[in-house]
Amino acid sequence: MSKAVVGMAVGMALAFAGYFGGFGAFLLVAALGAIGFVAGRFLDGDLEPGDFFRSRERGDRRR
Repeated sequence: MSKAVVGMAVGMALAFAGYFGGFGAFLLVAALGAIGFVAGRFLDGDLEPGDFFRSRERGDRRR
């Protein structure tokens, strides 16, 4: 399935949640979708837990 079709399906799910359940349901569906996306990336091996918890290098700090 292409990424465009997946994006369209997610957009339609968010639209239905927003229309029938209100803004709170929209936010809940969006948050659960984001959690599912990150979990899927972990299961595919594209992300590692350390990617979220690494500290910045000294050269990357903003002043």
